[in-house]
Amino acid sequence: MQTSSALPFAVADPALEARVVAGVSEIERQLADAAHSDEPFVAEAASHLLRAGGKRFRPLLVALAAEFGDPAAPGVVPSAVVVELTHLATLYHDDVMDEADKRRGADSANARWDNTLAILVGDFLFAQASQIVASLGPEAVRIQARTFSRLVQGQIRETIGPGEADPLRHYLDVVADKTGSLIATAARFGAMMAAAPVEVERALTEFGERIGTAFQLRDDIIDIASETGESGKTPGTDLREGVPTLPVLLALQSDDPADARLRELLGKPLVDDAEHAEALAALRAHSAMDAARAYVQAEADAARALLHGLPDISARAALEQLCDAVATRLG
Repeated sequence: MQTSSALPFAVADPALEARVVAGVSEIERQLADAAHSDEPFVAEAASHLLRAGGKRFRPLLVALAAEFGDPAAPGVVPSAVVVELTHLATLYHDDVMDEADKRRGADSANARWDNTLAILVGDFLFAQASQIVASLGPEAVRIQARTFSRLVQGQIRETIGPGEADPLRHYLDVVADKTGSLIATAARFGAMMAAAPVEVERALTEFGERIGTAFQLRDDIIDIASETGESGKTPGTDLREGVPTLPVLLALQSDDPADARLRELLGKPLVDDAEHAEALAALRAHSAMDAARAYVQAEADAARALLHGLPDISARAALEQLCDAVATRLG
């Protein structure tokens, strides 16, 4: 079977595939509506990253989680829109904080316009998400608020750094808050809006947290390993900016004298092109890359194990394939 454009993997059940593709298409349509404004500039800027594409991992997870209840329930699509709008808004803000000039292969909003406008457009998208989630009931509002709190606290922790804490543990906690929390909410919203049993909703929420963390850590590896910018950014962008990611932190743990030069390079922003290329080549060949891949595989396996107690339906098999897709595309 050919993999659908809406799915990152093949689905054995054509009926499930058709429902999910139709659901994601409707989510896409409503996303475009939510990003619209009567003010032409706001409409253009708010749609900028939306038009640039993206994996739509979170809406896909909402749609698959909803299969454990009534996938046609009226709250399923709006809840997916809420999650994706929130994600898009964080990208506008993250690009300002990171001084990024590319996102999803296109100019970032801050590079195309300026930091102030990028921040305000992100705020607009947060407001649009809040307006939609208010229509889904007080429990959805509480979940969204708690998720947003984790997103912000994760960003604060990333900004201030680990201090005296273990740098690797600190980073993994940041990833759980900045990425895992919203993907967990995607799975939870899908199950909750579809009125799935409470124990199923709980398992899917935990699944979302684990697979969301694996998803982000996979992108850490791709940023180093990819020659083509698969993540939508220039390869080695995090490395150039001195942003510690999983492969870097694992390499820095090495006490091998042969790694002294690599540790020296990784301990600073690599603004010099020659040093950046040297560090990137050395890191790609380092055992830290295999250790990082193994860590992501373990996270994906842990996420997959959480699915074992769920009803044996086609959506469970699809979520298991999602775990495989996250774990195998490691650059």
